[in-house]
Amino acid sequence: MEAKGVIFGINGPVIKVKGSKDFRMYEMVMVGNEKLIGEVIAIHNDMTIVQVYEVTTGLTVGEPVISTGKPLSVQLAPGIIGNIFDGIERPLHYIEKKSGDFISRGIAMESLDPEKEWFTHITVKVGDQVMPGSIIAEVQETPLILHKVMIPPNMSGEVVEVMPDGNYSLHQTIIRVQDKTGSINDLTLVQEWPIRIPRRYLERKSISRPLITGQRVIDTFFPIAKGGTAAIPGGFGTGKTMTQHQLAKWSDADIIVYIGCGERGNEMTEVLEDFPKLVDPKSNQPLMNRTVLIANTSNMPVAAREASIYTGITLAEYYRDMGYHVAIMADSTSRWAEALREISGRLEEMPAEEGFPAYLPSRLSEFYERAGYVYNLNGTEGSVTIIGAVSPQGGDFSEPVTQNTKRFIRCFWALDRQLAYSRHYPAIHWLTSYSEYIDNLQEWYQNNVHEKFFAYRTQMVGLLQEESKLMDIVKLIGADILPDEQKLILDISRVIRLGFLQQNAYHASDTYVPAAKQFKMMETILELYNKSKILIQKNIPVSVLRNTGIFDDLIKIKYTIGNEELEKFDEIHKKIDAVYNELKEKYK
Repeated sequence: MEAKGVIFGINGPVIKVKGSKDFRMYEMVMVGNEKLIGEVIAIHNDMTIVQVYEVTTGLTVGEPVISTGKPLSVQLAPGIIGNIFDGIERPLHYIEKKSGDFISRGIAMESLDPEKEWFTHITVKVGDQVMPGSIIAEVQETPLILHKVMIPPNMSGEVVEVMPDGNYSLHQTIIRVQDKTGSINDLTLVQEWPIRIPRRYLERKSISRPLITGQRVIDTFFPIAKGGTAAIPGGFGTGKTMTQHQLAKWSDADIIVYIGCGERGNEMTEVLEDFPKLVDPKSNQPLMNRTVLIANTSNMPVAAREASIYTGITLAEYYRDMGYHVAIMADSTSRWAEALREISGRLEEMPAEEGFPAYLPSRLSEFYERAGYVYNLNGTEGSVTIIGAVSPQGGDFSEPVTQNTKRFIRCFWALDRQLAYSRHYPAIHWLTSYSEYIDNLQEWYQNNVHEKFFAYRTQMVGLLQEESKLMDIVKLIGADILPDEQKLILDISRVIRLGFLQQNAYHASDTYVPAAKQFKMMETILELYNKSKILIQKNIPVSVLRNTGIFDDLIKIKYTIGNEELEKFDEIHKKIDAVYNELKEKYK
């Protein structure tokens, strides 16, 4: 039954509605004469509270509010990949054509182009039994993505009619299915799904495969698994957005969903302009052929910012159900939490720490728990990996959003202001970051890279921790007073920091580094360390080693050895051996 009410009070994006008790929680409604999109968020005995996803300026008391009878949902069909949406899946390209540079209010349009025809190959035949998630047709959505049209999760039955292969628009019938009640259901290329309800799957699988990013500090020191969760916290200017851009471009996910949630308009403009120009390095196709952008800048309605996170994760789950590995970049969850705080304040709810609502932790957990590596309803395997940027004010990691995020993620890439200001990128600090996926991924790295991969990684982390302790002494009394063994730790740690952890996004060989080369780099650095230790035990001063230039040579190998030239590491090993033998002979 359609519920109708009238506006009783307006407080920013929060509307009080009287006149009907038939509204339901999380139902989508049309607000005012211009039919603005809203959602029911609270129901009292004589009052319904609605949050509006558009600007409410000009609304007046007494205007009608009409229910749509369905929850806030997204359209799922071919045409999502390569598109740019706002926070409630309205296509920004089409809105620009209709209303110019600024989004007009009350624009009613479908999320996906209903006129465009897609060549559709039907994969079922008359008499087939279909279950929720069964693949019934295939559409080549982009040159990189084969879109698999699926039975909606709430339907099953027998195929009674199949259309021939050919071009179909979104709402044309492609098959007919008779359900258990005998009803005939016309199925098209499009289905809808409520954004706040996770899509169904058969089984959540254990996590054991890494998301390879080509960034050494991530893949080697703090790896993330496919289906895992990570946070990138950092103050202004520390490189959160640039790190996510690198991950979007280079990670081995099949599909990228980039959510610009409450970010500055000029940053999102840069994303919207840059991403369509980027070339996917694995296929030499435009990167947008496997990317979805959701843009919700800080000057857009605050309620739509709150919804954008759920819109993005629902699109990701839809492609996961086809058997794809999807990575979500949410930039930033702090702006999303601020939207929650603003709406909570207008609702006059009791505030918790720093004014955030008491349900902030549960909302964060709802979002991050939708990540996972799953066994789908149709027998395929897919994953959703969530990488959320956090923007703590003043870089203070003790604030509520960062602290509550740490409870629900297993990978923490802490960006450091000092590293960023000294041009060390990615500015992920090796002492404050961590990954809890190392045990899960150990077997994969041993089988696919090298059995000593994590042993070398542990040794390098240990050296950096030793360096940190020694630097406290150096600050007090200087480096000259240290014994040569400790001076060597400082020198080799410098090689690790500058030659291994620091990466140049603008250098062809250094912007992406495969795991095999990462291992070879670790092996070479540690070989130099172990042979240098032997020389120091023979009372050869570390200054002599330094003067050979071998430390600087190792810092440069990230540039001098290409990703496909791993045989050149043999030359570096020979050079280390030559320096070692020459000094050993000289100081007999």
